[in-house]
Amino acid sequence: MYPQRHLHDLAVSRRNMMLSGTSLAALPWLGRFVEGAVIRRPSFAQNPFQLGVASGDPTSDGVVLWTRLAIDPINGGGMQPESYEVKWEVATDEGFQQITQSGTELATPQLGHSVHVELSGLKPDTWYWYRFQAGDAVSRIGKTRTMPAMSIMPEKLKFAFASCQHFESGYFTAYDHMAKENLDLVLHLGDYIYEYAGMDNRVRKHHGPEIMTLEHYRNRYAQYRMDQSLQNMHALCPWVVVWDDHEFDNNCAGSISEESNVSPAEFLLRRANSYQAYYENMPLRRTCLPQGPDMTLYRTIDFGGLARFEMLDTRQYRTDQPNGDKLKPLEGGVFDPLGTMLGDKQERWLMSDLLQSQANWNVLGQQVMMARVDRAAGAEAKFSMDQWAGYDISRRKLLDFLATRQISNPVVLTGDIHSNWVNDLKVDFDNANDSIVASEFVCTSISSGGNGLQFVKNHAELMAENPFVKFQNSERGYVSCTVTPKEWRSDYQVVEFVDKPNAPLINRGTWVVENGKAGAVKA
Repeated sequence: MYPQRHLHDLAVSRRNMMLSGTSLAALPWLGRFVEGAVIRRPSFAQNPFQLGVASGDPTSDGVVLWTRLAIDPINGGGMQPESYEVKWEVATDEGFQQITQSGTELATPQLGHSVHVELSGLKPDTWYWYRFQAGDAVSRIGKTRTMPAMSIMPEKLKFAFASCQHFESGYFTAYDHMAKENLDLVLHLGDYIYEYAGMDNRVRKHHGPEIMTLEHYRNRYAQYRMDQSLQNMHALCPWVVVWDDHEFDNNCAGSISEESNVSPAEFLLRRANSYQAYYENMPLRRTCLPQGPDMTLYRTIDFGGLARFEMLDTRQYRTDQPNGDKLKPLEGGVFDPLGTMLGDKQERWLMSDLLQSQANWNVLGQQVMMARVDRAAGAEAKFSMDQWAGYDISRRKLLDFLATRQISNPVVLTGDIHSNWVNDLKVDFDNANDSIVASEFVCTSISSGGNGLQFVKNHAELMAENPFVKFQNSERGYVSCTVTPKEWRSDYQVVEFVDKPNAPLINRGTWVVENGKAGAVKA
């Protein structure tokens, strides 16, 4: 591994690339854009809307609409290297008798023929339907909504959060059940795709090798986007997305690869490819447009005065995992005062945003577990160096800020770990009497890891070692949350298997946080 350093500094990143002989001109996207020829009335031999539609990042007067043209999705898209005119319509009824807004956008080859429509001027707290048209081809209809106005205290918000959907490990059945919940919003906390090469003798098979190039990443997203369970859920409500590591490369930390023979320059070039493909395939605003190997993904989503979502990036700006990225004791680099999970700029933004928040519930949507969980039984103690436990100074600083600044009802939402958890968060986990600062709800995977287990082998020991852990489960599924001014309810929804379709849904428990009282209680 490369020595620990602050590689979030863009000047350092680009200097590393120049010193290695890698030209910045090789990067797929640095803000350059050329329209070229425009095909205004295209004719397609195949359906160009095979990847479906999506919406995301809603505000009180707008939302982002997304689609991507592809007639041969997992083989480069199959489109000509020209720009295509795409019409869009937004209506207040599913039959499109009352069209509110309409217009055209260009699907360009520079952005993989993706379309991002940033709407504004819509009514707050309102549901809309939308569709796209290119030539004589018409997309499926999507449903989306705006958020309530900031001055309004909504009676209720219902949303779900999910992560980790490995295509080869199983079917995305959890989304079929999620689709029946009539949600306002979906949060996806990372590992939307996996980068590994296709393997035989699995439930399904990835197309192609381990993904490295821009075309590789585009094809992989297309394969995932063609999953009907996932595609249907995208069409039902707006999504708010952040990445973890597998959208790029396993256990990535800044520009540092887990493989010692990969230079930072090579790694940053691959990161540029992955970031561009991520933008192309997600309903994100232009403020998230990548610039080479850098992409600003942290941002705020408000649901009126009820909830503020701070969506965090715990991968791009972190320093290297201390002592490797496995289970290790708390020593050495864990206590490095320069070690950071968020990077200085993002951390300052987060604290400033939280201080200004007037929301009743302040939610951190992020990737890796914040609770400091001991994974070894008995006197031995081992913690994941890839999680917040490996960045003790950074973890303590954030939790101490939440406590001392008395941030209203902080809740942490987490993915990554392929298992469900409910944790009480403290500044000092070694002090049994230390106050609870916030509640952490960790969702399991949609499919990653294959069929799960209700309890792991050492479940009793795990709970005994970590008294702040209220619940742990290793089945597949998602978490459905109902939020009111008085309480937060998290329902742990699981499916018993993913190696074949049509698994039934089971609720494994509901946990409640009362307004003004930190700590989750089983309902």
